Amino acid sequence: MKIVVTGTRGIPNILGGVETHCEELYPRIVKMGHDVTIIRRSCYVREDNKLGEYKGIRLLDVFAPKKKSIEAIIHTFLAIIKARSLNADVVHIHAIGPSIMTPFAKLLGLKVVTTNHGPDYDRDKWGKLAKAVLKTGEYLGTKFSDRVIVISKVIASILEDRYNRRDTVLIYNGVTPPIKSKNTDYIESFGLKPKKYIVALGRFVKEKNFHQLIEAYTQSNTKDFQLVIAGDADHEDEYSLSLKKLAKDNNVILTGFIKGERLNQILTNAALFVLPSSHEGLPISLLEAMSYNIDVLVSDIPANTLDVLKKSDFFKVNDIDSLKKALETKIHNSEHLTHREYELGEYDWDRIAEQTLKVYESVVKK
Repeated sequence: MKIVVTGTRGIPNILGGVETHCEELYPRIVKMGHDVTIIRRSCYVREDNKLGEYKGIRLLDVFAPKKKSIEAIIHTFLAIIKARSLNADVVHIHAIGPSIMTPFAKLLGLKVVTTNHGPDYDRDKWGKLAKAVLKTGEYLGTKFSDRVIVISKVIASILEDRYNRRDTVLIYNGVTPPIKSKNTDYIESFGLKPKKYIVALGRFVKEKNFHQLIEAYTQSNTKDFQLVIAGDADHEDEYSLSLKKLAKDNNVILTGFIKGERLNQILTNAALFVLPSSHEGLPISLLEAMSYNIDVLVSDIPANTLDVLKKSDFFKVNDIDSLKKALETKIHNSEHLTHREYELGEYDWDRIAEQTLKVYESVVKK
C-alpha cells in the first residue's frame, strides 16, 4: 500500500506532538511492508536533517512559508497535489488546520484519512480569523474524510456532538518504553543532581502555561528542587521571549529543544514531571514521563485525566495557588523518590501501528 502523509512539519527531530507521533508511527508501518512518504514543510528542514529517507520512510520537502497563520494550509495544498502525482492509495492528513484541504483531496480522487489531534482553535496563540479557519478545518475534515481517527474519547465526543460523526476510530498516542540512561554528564552540565529537580516539557506557547508554573514554583516552598523546562518556540514571538526572560530572572533552567540521550538523562533523573497546560489532545510528553516511572502533576483538563492517574496527580487548571500547593504536597512527601508504575498497555506504538493500518485497509477496500 502506498501511503502519503501530510499535516506534520516533518521528521526526524522536529519539535511538536504530531511530529513525535509520526516519527514513532510510520517506521513501524514501513516494517509491516508498506510504502510511506512523509511530505515535510521546507521551512523546518535544517542542515542536520536534510534527508531523503528516514527508517525506510521516503521524505519529500515541499515549500511552506514559515508563517504560522498560513504555512499549514499552503503546504497541505501543495502536498496533496504531490500525493496525487505519486498515485497514493491513501493520504493521511494530521491535525484540523491541514484538514481544511480534505475536500480538495477528495476532488482529486484520493482516499483520505484524517487524525484529529485536538481542537487547536482553543490555543491562545490564534486570533479570531485563525480560530475560524481551524474550526472550518475540523468541520471539513470530519465531514469529508473517508475515516477519522481521534486520539482521545473527548475528541470523539466533540465530533459526534457537533457533526454527528459517529464512526470515528479511537487510536491513542503512544509511548516507547525507554532504556533509561546511566549517564549524568548532561544534567551535571546544568549543576543538576538526580531526583533533585522538577521538569516540564513542551513548546513555548501560552496554553502550555509555563509562565504559571514558574510563578507557582517561585512562590512555593520547594526551593531545594531546581525547575527545568525542556523545549522552545517553533515561532519566536512576544510570549516565548517573555517566558525566557521570566525563566532567567527566576533561575529556571531552560535546556532548549532536546531529544535522544539528553532528554533521556533529564527524564531518567527527574523527581517530578509537571504539565500545567490549558489545552492538550493527548499529551505525548505526559506519556513519556510516565514511561520513565516519574511522579507526575498535571492540570485537570479532560485530555489529562487518564484512568491510570490518581486524584493527587491533578491541580486546578489556570490556578497558580492550586499549582503551588500541589507542588509543595508532591515534593514534601516521598513519592518522587520511588519507582512509580503506570499501566501503559493502551499506549503501545506497535499496537497503534496495527490499528492505524487497519483503518487504511478499510479505506482502500471501500
